[in-house]
Parts: sequence; structure tokens; C-alpha cells
Amino acid sequence: MYNPKSLKAEEFISDVEIRDTLAYADANKDNLELVDEILKKAALRKGLNHREASVLLACDNKEKIEEMYALAEQIKKDFYGNRIVMFAPLYLSNYCINGCVYCPYHIKNKHIARKKLTQEEIVKEVVALQDMGHKRLALEAGEDPKNNPIEYILECIKTIYSIKHKNGAIRRVNVNIAATSVEEYRMLKEAGIGTYILFQETYNKKSYEELHPYGPKSNYAYHTEAMDRAMEGGIDDVGLGVLFGLELYRYEFAGLLMHAEHLEAVHGVGPHTISVPRLKRADDIDPDTFDNGIDDETFAKICALIRISVPYTGMIISTRESQAVREKVIKLGVSQISGASRTSVGGYCEPEPEEENSEQFDVSDKRTLDEVVKWLMEMGYIPSFCTACYREGRTGDRFMSLCKSGQIQNCCHPNALMTLKEYLIDYASEDTKAIGEALIEAELNNIPKEKVREICKENLAKIEKGIRDFRF
Repeated sequence: MYNPKSLKAEEFISDVEIRDTLAYADANKDNLELVDEILKKAALRKGLNHREASVLLACDNKEKIEEMYALAEQIKKDFYGNRIVMFAPLYLSNYCINGCVYCPYHIKNKHIARKKLTQEEIVKEVVALQDMGHKRLALEAGEDPKNNPIEYILECIKTIYSIKHKNGAIRRVNVNIAATSVEEYRMLKEAGIGTYILFQETYNKKSYEELHPYGPKSNYAYHTEAMDRAMEGGIDDVGLGVLFGLELYRYEFAGLLMHAEHLEAVHGVGPHTISVPRLKRADDIDPDTFDNGIDDETFAKICALIRISVPYTGMIISTRESQAVREKVIKLGVSQISGASRTSVGGYCEPEPEEENSEQFDVSDKRTLDEVVKWLMEMGYIPSFCTACYREGRTGDRFMSLCKSGQIQNCCHPNALMTLKEYLIDYASEDTKAIGEALIEAELNNIPKEKVREICKENLAKIEKGIRDFRF
């Protein structure tokens, strides 16, 4: 039985409901009158449910797809403006006791280099990230209670927050680790994390169990119900995601939206972020052995429809994707991207020797952070290193209420400009700095409230004088 308010995974992610939804979408994909009604509803900026969105995903009418893209682009501008939040992943350890068949960290892989960063090595890695200009990290670690217990993760977070190097500081640590208990989520909350991120990989229970044949991650219900435990443990912001390519994309899309609907129904606030990774080549993983891969155009359509369906939720795309793909989906809804990422354990401080490969997956976009920042600005976007919402308590339902009302722009737009100014002064190349200074000058006039604009100007002047770590 489908029940979005249930706390049981198989009831809020109902296989029967998903299959009924896909059948309904197939039956109505050419019903242009219904498609128009759904697009009209989407234009109200209140979102769509999984069944409505699935009709749009199934529709292959080129004219209607262009309408979807145009609407997604406008909704992105309405809620997120032209800001793109920057972050980098930091892999702490690739020790793992799971058997995930799509991940090279699986326990039976005996030729990948197994590594775990010491606190001293973390300091070196974080200093290297700070020297690039990063202010926000996403911690990654395999699931291994012996090598990566919660105490290790907490110690790493404490170390990261303690590192002050020149004008650099990591102001927010997001965490992507295995599903755990309410008690351990409370520990993460007390450690000051931002968003807790956990990818479902696939919402199809049968496929999930086949893809996770052993290890604690093989428990579908425990994994799928993790976000409820995280929010019970006091974590305000959670991030969803599936690994597109493991299962039929339309099934995953419906399941992903149902999960978002469940969080909204039970906790009063949906996901803070949704990530859209695609299966990529890795150490002993050949994506061609999986038969559910999606092409770039389908991927772009999924991104656009996520933006239309959950307009208030941040969307993340990593360096798994190429520059060309990232450029297309940023326009359609993505609001956060990584830059200069390493998916190995270590590698920011010094390049990893080839014989010590510990990468989780191949990186497609290998540009430096400065190159990515310059590229974004040349397209008219504001690269933002802001973390003020976390530090000022604008999280969970408080953030969403501001976002839905449009008031968040009064905070995010000025903060984006101020953190960009920091980056330009402290880290940017001369070419990037020149482009950025011109962009900031032009964008100041786009701040709607005069008082907010004056505060922004005052803080920009303070940054010029060397004052950092402001909050607005």
C-alpha cells in the first residue's frame, strides 16, 4: 500500500505505485491537453507530484520538451538567481565492507589501493583545498565500522573546522557517509555538519538487493529510511540522489520524487539538495556492463523536470560530468557544482601515484577551480562560496520558507558577491579577477533592496581591507 506518511520504506516508496505511475505516464504521454495542464500547474512554482512529473518525462513531443526547458530555466532564475554554489569532495577513507557491484570500493576488490587519511594528512589536504579557495567540503568515506567508525568521522570534522590557513577556512562540512543510527546522526549534528547526503543508488528494491549482495548496505529498508532517522536526530538538511544507470531511469525518477514527497509529508520540509550522478567508469567497474545508461539529452530532461517538480530544492552535479554537460544542466536547474575535485583518498596535496590508485570513479571535468570560476562568470553566473545560511540558522523549514517566499534572494545574492570578492582577492588569477570585478560591479545594481545593497557595499569594502568570515 502506498502511503507517503508511512515510515516504512516499502510503503512510501511503493513499487506498485511506481509501476502504476509509469503505466499512467505511458498512457498519457501523447495527451497534449493533459501535458499543458501539468505545465500550467508547474508554472505556479509550487512543484509537481511524481505522477504529473512522470507524464512530462514520458512525453517526447519536441515542442513540449522545449517548453519544459524554458520553464525550468525560469524557475531556476526565480529561486536561485544566477548563483552557483561551489564545493569540493574530500575522501577520508575507501575501506569498505559492502559488496556494491557498481563501486570499486567493494570489499572483494583486492587490487585497489586501500587508504585512510590520518589527521595530519587531513590537515595537508584541507590546506591544499583552502589554497584553491574552497570554503565548503563534502566528506566521503566507505562503510567500515573498524576503520571508519563514527568517532573517526567526528574527529575529522573537528580537525577540518580547526584549520585556519592564511585567509582560508572551511566554513561548512557536509557529510556523505553510510546510513546510521539516530544517536550517531545526533553526534553529526552536534559536530556542526551542514547537509547529510546519502544516495539511494536505486529505489527498485529487487534491483537494490541484487546490486548490494552483502554488507550492511544490503538492507534496503534501513538504507531507504535513513533520512527519517537523520531528521529525527536533529539534522535539518538532507540530500537525496540516485545513481542513474543502475535501473530504468523513469522508475528512479518517480521514486526520487516520492521520497521528496515523503519527507515533506512527514517532516514538513523536503530535501535540501538532490544530486544526479550517472554511473561512470572506475577501477574494476565497466559502466557498459549495465544496460540502463542514459544519454545526455535524457539526462538534461531529467534535470529540468527535477527543477520543475521540486523548485525550492538545490540541485548538485559533480565532476563526473563533462564541461559541456555541466554547462547545459546548469542552465536547466543545477545550483551547486564541484570544482577541481579528486575522488581518491588524498590527492589534493600531492598527485596520487598511478600504482596507488584509490579513485572511486573517473573525473570528466578536470579543470582547476580558477578555470571553473572563470568559466561560470563568462556565462554570467556568480560562483558563490557562501555558507552563511548554515551559520545563521537558516536551515530546514526556515530556509525553505524564505526560499518559497523569495526572501532568500536578499541574503544569497549579496553573500554570493561578497564570497566571490574574497575569492578574487585571495586566490584568483589576474584574468579571472578582472572578469569577476566587472561582474560584481554590474551585479550590485541587481540587488533589489537599497538597504541590502548598501550593506553589501560596506562588506565588500571590509573585504578589501582584509576582514573575512562575515555573516549576512
